[in-house]
Amino acid sequence: MAKLRMGVVGMGMGKGHAQGFHTHPGAELVALCDVDERRLQAVADAIGVTELYTDAETMFRKAGLDAVGIAVPNNLHAALTISALRQGLHVLCEKPMAMTVAEARRMNDVAAKTGLNLMIDFSHRFTDAAAALKQQVDAGVVGDIYFGRTAWHRNRGIPGFGGWFGIQEMSGGGPLVDIGVHMIDLAMWFMGYPDPVSVTGSTYDKIAAPLARRARKKYSVEDLACGMVKFSTGATLIVESSWAVNQPGQDRIVTTLCGDKGGLSYKHRSGGGWDAELYTDERGDLYTKRLDTRTVSTPSPFHDFVDSIIEGRPPLATGDHGLKVMKVIEGIYRSAKSGKEVRYRPV
Repeated sequence: MAKLRMGVVGMGMGKGHAQGFHTHPGAELVALCDVDERRLQAVADAIGVTELYTDAETMFRKAGLDAVGIAVPNNLHAALTISALRQGLHVLCEKPMAMTVAEARRMNDVAAKTGLNLMIDFSHRFTDAAAALKQQVDAGVVGDIYFGRTAWHRNRGIPGFGGWFGIQEMSGGGPLVDIGVHMIDLAMWFMGYPDPVSVTGSTYDKIAAPLARRARKKYSVEDLACGMVKFSTGATLIVESSWAVNQPGQDRIVTTLCGDKGGLSYKHRSGGGWDAELYTDERGDLYTKRLDTRTVSTPSPFHDFVDSIIEGRPPLATGDHGLKVMKVIEGIYRSAKSGKEVRYRPV
């Protein structure tokens, strides 16, 4: 079988896409694209790619690709994904999937009509710790999950301060769409991806906005977002994310879910790495168990994307998952602006 011909648009986050595709034995990385020619050439030289473009649409038409990774500012995700799908290319799109729920729906509609795979790069579910916990959830150890809290807080960690991450028109939001999106996906994945039916939320820019004014940098997004999501199953999830908040430590990343038989936590370990813990009630005795993740092997999102095309199956992180995450994100922002609950019809 001939190797899949892969391309990548955007050499920022897309550098990871390129390296991931390059290391898959069933794929050949043949083309790269970026408007910054110097950055484009640097990645191409490091990996050994010679077919280079500064216009994505031209690459889609001329490079003879089977699939493409889209890793550009968030406001370009929908348009480039839809264009690539219409050119007959499978797409791995960076998170967040889109700027709005409406855009996400259009992306999914085009993927369905073309019969092509649309995957979203929700990378945290591809860690061994997450995979080990998911195995336990699927085996029924935790039971019916009815409550959870998922959070990623940084005390001072605004990415590219003064760049597109902090500009609403390009990013669509701040930490909620940058790092909170991963935690929302992870929690909902453990929960079986239920449908969000109501969302309330708040956003703040108490720390980042004054810093931006003093540094004379443009900044128009939140530095902290939080919300509460209710699902069609009756379960409730608390969501928290920040780039700048007064707390100890640089990063606090934890997802904790509670079921009627047990609970779980996915936690960032001091010094790096991830801990996977289970909490169980066994005949009245309470246990905390740290899972041995050395026995678990999970593919990278880039390898799963390639595998899904070769095997003719949906990817593990689908466009439908991305749409449900967008409902939570958009719901928090809309609720924060209006001061009211946002409701969705169950699918």
